[in-house]
Amino acid sequence: MNLKGQTKLPIPAPRQVDPEVLAHEIVERLTYRIGKNAAAAKPHDWLHAVILAIRDRVIDAWITSTQKTYEEEGRRVYYLSLEFLIGRLMRDAASNMEMLDDMQAALASLGVDIDIIAALEPDAALGNGGLGRLAACFMESMATVDVPAYGYGIRYVNGMFRQEISDGWQVELPENWLAHGNPWEFERREASYEIGFGGRVDPAEGEDAGPHQMRWRPAERVIATPYDTPIAGWRGKRINTLRLWEAQPIDPILLDKFNAGDHMGALAESNRAESLTRVLYPADSSAAGQELRLRQEYFFSSASLQDIVRRHIQYFGSILTLPDKAAIQLNDTHPAVAVAELMRILLDDHGVDFAEAWDITRRTFSYTNHTLLPEALESWPVPLFERLLPRHMQIVYAINSRLLGEARRSGQFTDDAIGTISLIDEGGDRRVRMGNLAFAGSHSVNGVSALHTDLMKVTVFADLHTLYPTRINNKTNGVTFRRWLMQCNPGLTGLIREAIGDRFLDDAQALRDLDAFADDRAFQEKFLAVKRANKGSLSDLLRKRFNARIDPAALFDIQIKRIHEYKRQLLNIVEAVSLYDQIRSHPEKDWVPRVKLFGGKAASSYHNAKLIIKLAGDVARAVNHDPAVQGLLKLQFVPNYNVSMAEVMIPAADLSEQISTAGMEASGTGNMKFAVNGALTIGTLDGANVEMRDHVGADNIIIFGLTAQEVNDQRASGYVPRDVIGQSRELGQALDAIASGVFSPDDPDRYKGLVQGLYDHDWFMVAADFDSYSAAQRQVDALWMDQSLWAKKAIHNVARMGWFSSDRTIREYAADIWKITS
Repeated sequence: MNLKGQTKLPIPAPRQVDPEVLAHEIVERLTYRIGKNAAAAKPHDWLHAVILAIRDRVIDAWITSTQKTYEEEGRRVYYLSLEFLIGRLMRDAASNMEMLDDMQAALASLGVDIDIIAALEPDAALGNGGLGRLAACFMESMATVDVPAYGYGIRYVNGMFRQEISDGWQVELPENWLAHGNPWEFERREASYEIGFGGRVDPAEGEDAGPHQMRWRPAERVIATPYDTPIAGWRGKRINTLRLWEAQPIDPILLDKFNAGDHMGALAESNRAESLTRVLYPADSSAAGQELRLRQEYFFSSASLQDIVRRHIQYFGSILTLPDKAAIQLNDTHPAVAVAELMRILLDDHGVDFAEAWDITRRTFSYTNHTLLPEALESWPVPLFERLLPRHMQIVYAINSRLLGEARRSGQFTDDAIGTISLIDEGGDRRVRMGNLAFAGSHSVNGVSALHTDLMKVTVFADLHTLYPTRINNKTNGVTFRRWLMQCNPGLTGLIREAIGDRFLDDAQALRDLDAFADDRAFQEKFLAVKRANKGSLSDLLRKRFNARIDPAALFDIQIKRIHEYKRQLLNIVEAVSLYDQIRSHPEKDWVPRVKLFGGKAASSYHNAKLIIKLAGDVARAVNHDPAVQGLLKLQFVPNYNVSMAEVMIPAADLSEQISTAGMEASGTGNMKFAVNGALTIGTLDGANVEMRDHVGADNIIIFGLTAQEVNDQRASGYVPRDVIGQSRELGQALDAIASGVFSPDDPDRYKGLVQGLYDHDWFMVAADFDSYSAAQRQVDALWMDQSLWAKKAIHNVARMGWFSSDRTIREYAADIWKITS
C-alpha cells in the first residue's frame, strides 16, 4: 500500500561503502555541514562528520523499511518504555550497517583514530539499569529479525544523573548528554500532540453522544513533540524508529507578566512543561516528586497513543481494527496508565461503546512485568490520580466495576481475594494499583525468566492469575550479541571466527560449535590471552581515569548493576572484609590475588544504597593500603557506571557476581553478557541464573545459597538472623569490624544502623547466605589455580549462551504475543 495520497518514489541506489568513498564523504560533511576544513577540525568535529556519513546510509535503509511496512499492511509493534539505555550509537550503527572496518580505514587515511573520536560520543543514559538496557537490546533485535516496530519513550534532557564520588559518597550531577546536540535524531514537529492535566469532566453534548462519552476539559496543557532516532538491525536488514517525546509549553513566555516586571512568573508555564522531560526518575519521596513522576508517565503514554491511533486511522481507516494492526507492549508498569488513556480515546474521541472499547484495549495491549517487589509495581494515591487525571479516574472505576463483577460471578474468590484483584487498594490510603491495571487491560502478561514467571502466578498476581489462568506466560530475556560480544570484545569475536567460522554472527545458537574447543590446550591459551588483553585495557582505563592501580594478572571479580539491597552488594563487601581478615591472619596460605570491582548508581532518595557505596569505598581504602595484604586483595568502586563502561568491564571479567536474594531478581541480563564474554558466574538460583545453569551445565557455574522456596520458608518459620550470625565466626567478626568503625574511624557509628538491620530482620538474607557464599568463593579460588580447567569452563559458558540472544526472545514475543511472523 502506498502512503495515502502520495506517489511512490523510487528507492535510491545503495551508496558505496569503501574507504576511499567514505573518506571523501567525511571531508565533504566536515566542510559543508559542520563548516570546518580538515586542518582546523577538532576530534568532536570528526565524530560529527563520521556520524553524518553513517547516518546517510542508515536513512536510505530507514526509508526503504518504512515503505515496506506500509506495503505489507501487517501488524506493527509499539514498545512503550520509560527507559531506553541505548548508550553510544556510532560504532553500533557502523557495525550493523557492515561498514565499521571500511570506516576505520577511511579515518586512518585521514590521520584520525576511530577509537579516540568514538569515545567522545555522549552516552545516551536514558535509563537506570537492566530495564532500559533490555529495551535498547529489544529495539535492535526487532530490527534484526525484521519485526516492524516503534519504540516510544521520553527524550530526557539529563537522563538519570551523572554519578560522582566525593569523599566516598555518591553525588548526583546532571547528565547533560544533549549539551552539544544529537546528530542521530530528527525533530518531527508535525506529529506533535497536546497533553492535558487536571480540570473537569462534563457529559458529552450532541445527538450522537454515547452513554459513556464524556468531555474532559483539562486545566493545563503541554505540547509533546517527537524526536526520531533510527535503530539499525544487523546487516541493515531493517531500520526501526525510536520516538522520544519532548515537552514544550503552549505559550513559552507570558508577555503580560514579563512586561509587568514578573520575569520569573512569565516563564513559570515554560518551566513547568519542561520539567516533564528534564530528569529520569525524579525522587518520589515527596508529594511533588510523586506528582511529577505520574505526569511524566501520562505525558509519554498519551502522546504515544495519540500517535499510534492517528497513524492507524490515517492508513487503515477505522479505529475498530486497531488490534489487527497494532500490538502495544507495556515495558513494566510505568506506561500502565496507557490502558486508561486508550479507553478514553476510544470512548470520548471516537464514541465507541464501553464493552467494545474494553475488548479493543485488551486485544491491543500486552504487559511485561519486571519485578516481584510490591513497591516497584507502582500505585498512586487516589486524590493525586483524580486531581491530575479526572477522566481516567472515572474510567479506572468503570473498569474496576466490570473486573470485580466478573470475579464475583466466577464464585472462586473470597472478599479478601477480590480485594487483591481490585484496581483500587483500600488498605490504608486508597491507591490506584498500576500493575493490576496493566494486567487487567492486556491479553498477555509475561515474566522475563522461568522462575520469575512461576513466582508471579503465586505472589503478586496470584488471584488475577486464578481469574485469567491463560494470560501469564514466560519470555526469558536475552541480549544482543552484536553489541555485547562482537563490538565490545573484538578479540574474542575474532578468535571464535577463526575456530568455528562466521555462522554465529547471524545465528547465536551456532556458538555451540565452540564446545569442541573447550579441551583444546592451544585454544585455551589463545582464549586466556584475549582475556588478559581485555583486563589490561580495563586496568589502563581505571589508572587513567581514577588513578586506580590493579594487576591484570589477578582474578577480576566484578559486580556492576543498580545498587539495591536485594542485589546484595552488601554481601559481597562483607565477604571481602572476611577475606581481608583471613589473609592477614594466615599470610602463609596460597591466596589467589583478587580485584573486586563494583559499579552502579543508587536512587537519589535510597539511603541504605548510598551507604553501601560509601562502605565499599571505606573498605577499599583500608584494604588497598594495608601492606599486610601484599596486594592480594583490592577493591575499587567505579563511578558513573554506564553502557560505555560496561563495554570495557564485561569483557575483562573473570568472575560475574549475580548474587541477588533468590526470588527477587526477575531475570538479569548482565549475567548473560558476562557469560558470553567468558566469565564464570557465581550466583544464587534466582532469575535467569536458573536457566543459565541448565544451558551451560551445573559444573560450569558456581551456585550457592537459599532457593526462592527456601527463602520463603525461612521467613515463614520465623527466621532469626541474630542466631545465624552468632553461629558464623567469620561473619560475626566482619560485621563487628564494620559496625565498630574499623573502616570509618572518622565516624565510628556510620554503619551501626546498617549492620543492626542485619541482626534485627535481614530481609534480604545476607546473613543466611553468607557461609554458603564464602565457601563458593573459596571454590572459585581453587578453580582459578587450575587455569586450564578455568578456561575450559569459561569456553563452555561462551559456547552455550546462544539461547540467551535477544533475537530468540523477540521471535518468541512475535510468534506468541504479537502474532507476527518474521
